[in-house]
Amino acid sequence: MSSLAGIAHITLSVRNRDTSVEFYRDVLGFHEYKTEDGPHWRRTFCRHPNGLVLCLTQHTDHFNARFDPRHAGMDHLAFAVSSPDDLEEWEKRLDALEVEHTPILHGDHGPLLMFEDPDGIQLELCCPDPPAG
Repeated sequence: MSSLAGIAHITLSVRNRDTSVEFYRDVLGFHEYKTEDGPHWRRTFCRHPNGLVLCLTQHTDHFNARFDPRHAGMDHLAFAVSSPDDLEEWEKRLDALEVEHTPILHGDHGPLLMFEDPDGIQLELCCPDPPAG
């Protein structure tokens, strides 16, 4: 079987595309590079300086409810950071931007911060522990 080379992109369904683009740009550093409007959706593609592509799609017939991780689908989205020091810098950034978040926690995979995007999608910034040896 062929191996996977990585994640090509992540697409999130959002209640308000413009609000979400602003959040992911201002908080996490994504930059929008392409916007499309179809008959039933509005979509913006954003790229992070690390190359990760995030597509934010607002469906015109959406039911306008916040995200619920108890439904089938995604539970949360975790972004890796390079070191515990980087995680502390992110904590300061979230504080400065007044983004509500947990303190740095020590989870099963290493230290992490949790917060939510405007739609209630749980986001994590984590510093994965190195693999055991």
